[in-house]
Amino acid sequence: MTQPTQPASHAAQASAQSMARNTLILMVAFATAKAISLAQTFIIASVFGVGDEWDAFVTANRIPEQIVLLIGGGALSYAFIPIFSGLLARQQPARAWQLASSVINTIFTVTLTLSVLGFVAAPWLVQHVVAPGFDAAKVDQTVRLMRILLISTLVFSISGIFQGILHSFNHFLLPALAPILFDVGILFGVAFLIEPFGVYGIAWGAVLGSLMHLGVQIPGLIRYRARWQARLGWRDPALRRVIRLMIPRVMGLGVLTFNTIVFNNIASRMGSGAVSAFDWGYRLMNIPETLIGSAMGFVVFPTLAALSELGDLEHKRRAMSGAVRFILIATIPAATGLILIGRPMIGLLERGAFDARDSALVYGALQFFAFGLIFQSVHEIIARSFYADKDTFTPLWISVVAALINVVIVGGLYLGFVYRLDDTLRAAFVAWGERYLGGNFAAGLDALVGASARVQATLSGITGVGGLALAYSITFLVELVLLLAILRRRWGGIDEGALIRTAARSLAAAVVMAAVVLGTDAVLGRLGWHDAGIVISVLRVLGLAAIGALAYVAGALAFGVQEIRALPSLVLRRRRADTALEQAGI
Repeated sequence: MTQPTQPASHAAQASAQSMARNTLILMVAFATAKAISLAQTFIIASVFGVGDEWDAFVTANRIPEQIVLLIGGGALSYAFIPIFSGLLARQQPARAWQLASSVINTIFTVTLTLSVLGFVAAPWLVQHVVAPGFDAAKVDQTVRLMRILLISTLVFSISGIFQGILHSFNHFLLPALAPILFDVGILFGVAFLIEPFGVYGIAWGAVLGSLMHLGVQIPGLIRYRARWQARLGWRDPALRRVIRLMIPRVMGLGVLTFNTIVFNNIASRMGSGAVSAFDWGYRLMNIPETLIGSAMGFVVFPTLAALSELGDLEHKRRAMSGAVRFILIATIPAATGLILIGRPMIGLLERGAFDARDSALVYGALQFFAFGLIFQSVHEIIARSFYADKDTFTPLWISVVAALINVVIVGGLYLGFVYRLDDTLRAAFVAWGERYLGGNFAAGLDALVGASARVQATLSGITGVGGLALAYSITFLVELVLLLAILRRRWGGIDEGALIRTAARSLAAAVVMAAVVLGTDAVLGRLGWHDAGIVISVLRVLGLAAIGALAYVAGALAFGVQEIRALPSLVLRRRRADTALEQAGI
């Protein structure tokens, strides 16, 4: 019984020593890509603002984006890499390259078929599925953009598999450069192609970026002597194993795709700029989510999978708990910061391109996305805990349950929103209610809707784009609660005491941070910094962020958040990693 524990302990120790360092490396890579993306955002916001053209681009990208997510994400993340790596480990390179060829050719064939269907059906998809609220001119522009972006979808179907192949050889540099170069391509389109081509220049920049995403990885494939064969190999048992592992993951991603399209469908009916505002809010939230949640998820997953294979539940539980606690101490202040300095940050983003309504729409989305930042980031770890146990079905049915709840929430918010604005709908609904439910139906319903409106007004714009962002966040909260309950029962506990203590202490530190930031900003307002020029605005945002971070760290130390003390040793001093981890209770 002790034999599995010794190698597992060694694996856990080695992983613990490198986890923070690897996370930092990934954070730097992701931060570089996000910095380039932020440069795009400044230009795009100043040119297109929150309006029809950017609504069209965001909507046009929905279908191509979801095809890449469904096909590439499902095939590579949890299906292709383990089997391809296993063949290499068993010294069967010929079989491995046969499998790679079959996967490349199959995925490209499927993606080509979907892209052609999307190209042909684009007008119907926009009018009836993705954005039924758009007028004819807006639909036409969205269709044209979608057809350009579908080209990049074909390129990504191959490039994503190249990433998986290189990861299987423990080669991470070129795959890490690939998304950076994709953003460089978009930045080129933003900087140089907008003037001659308008918003279409951004779409062609995305096509250029996808080609760069693929091209930068080719030298790595040459180095490892990749061999491609013109074969589908649908009778190959290894390919069939990939497909069997892929199906639950694809179905789960299909639920996410459904949610995304539902959000866009409803936002398209909320008037000009609603789709754009939802997208801007998500983009701003996605920066810390990628740097924290995604980075830690990538790093901890191999450790969880190895410990699961070795049957070491204790170290697996500790690895999961440690990753979640680091996410909590990072995302709680990040979410607080987005809410506190979101408005001046949006002002820097658009630099006068937004009017008061546009800024309110974007901030209404951002504050509720910030609420969900914590849940989405923790979800990255908890979902991977199931995948490490080779359970892809539980996250699938949990996501279905959350999606159904999401439809109810979004549908209710939207119907309440329309009910207050549409006299015909209100009259028809009241007539139906009085006929079947009694004469007091109208008064009761108006009272209920009025109370809902007051609550929604208090929550700053929840009736519109803010309501969609709230529903998005609640979806992840529901999924997270259900997954945690199941994981706790399966693992005989999830170190919940430590998780609750870390969350409570981090929230207390965030309260200190909020008080300091609000007080400092009030002083800056008296000094006239709130309506000053661009330089002063930049200094205001950076200064508040720095002061908030210092206040949070001081509060965290005062409230006994041990992970704050452990982090420098984990990142900077490899020899002291074990001691730091023990002090943090990991």
